[in-house]
Amino acid sequence: MGDLITMTALSIVAAGFFVGIVVGLTGMGGGALMTPALIFLGVGEAATVVTADLTAAAIYKTGGAIVHKREGSPNMQLAKWLILGSVPMALLGPHLVNWFADPEDLDTTLKLCIGFALLFAASTYALRLYINLKRVRGDGVQADPNPPIRPIPTVLVGALGGLLVGITSVGSGSVIMIALLMLYPGLSAVKLVGTDLVQAVPLVMAAAFSNIALHGLDWAVLIPLVIGSVPGTLLGAKIAPRVPQSIIRRGIVVVLTMSGVALLDKAGWAPLGAGEDETHPMLIAGVGLFVVIVLPIVWGFIRKTQGLPMFGSPTIAQLEDPNFRPGLVGMKRTKDS
Repeated sequence: MGDLITMTALSIVAAGFFVGIVVGLTGMGGGALMTPALIFLGVGEAATVVTADLTAAAIYKTGGAIVHKREGSPNMQLAKWLILGSVPMALLGPHLVNWFADPEDLDTTLKLCIGFALLFAASTYALRLYINLKRVRGDGVQADPNPPIRPIPTVLVGALGGLLVGITSVGSGSVIMIALLMLYPGLSAVKLVGTDLVQAVPLVMAAAFSNIALHGLDWAVLIPLVIGSVPGTLLGAKIAPRVPQSIIRRGIVVVLTMSGVALLDKAGWAPLGAGEDETHPMLIAGVGLFVVIVLPIVWGFIRKTQGLPMFGSPTIAQLEDPNFRPGLVGMKRTKDS
């Protein structure tokens, strides 16, 4: 039994370290990657994994938020309205699942919720790339570090993010970020990241407290998770400038899609329906292969609608670089040149 516990702890440390590196490299929220990784490792029920992941996120997101706050990058007014919507729903979300789900089916219900949340996160990331492409092509949006706040839509965005995070631990980075891009297109990338990190701290803390109150906290999962994820995140941030992030980010979309389908399959969702903690490996591999082949082709046609060649500059890394200024793109000069 001691050997089993040791091996389980080592696997959690390894998973935390790997996901931490990816978070440090890309700035993506860790919940979308860590939660399914721990579920597939079999370290505990879905509720246990979600609770531990949220608690760990509250620890390392606090550090990131403090750094951004000192540098003055967050829009605190915007963060305030997001928090007003997100924190109450993050507290309520886990209780809603407990009220409406049969206790015997709670694990299956959470896996279904997480699976759909992962697919949603993958789609929002693709939408984020499209919005950045429109920005690079010069759609007339002017930079505005302090835009007029739209309270009601902002609170609703926070509420949706809070509900997703409270139930699944997924969404504090991906879903809220894309919604902010759509509501406030003039906000710079630095302001977006800083604002998202500041609002995420009370959000994940509220979600963690609510889940701990319902399900307790498994220290055997949390401690190795923190031990692995914190140094992984620091290492990822350090080597980020030397790593081709465009390849990593495409890989993340593929992984999120495959993980979402695998969890739906594992939970016995009717269209897939292995159930009983089983999966169809060939189906999941086929989904991943489909995304790998089809996604670049679809992206290429989207680029053509913006007057760009199907492949080439600007790359995904350039689209996500706030300092990128397009000049000659293909054979056509952009408005910014």
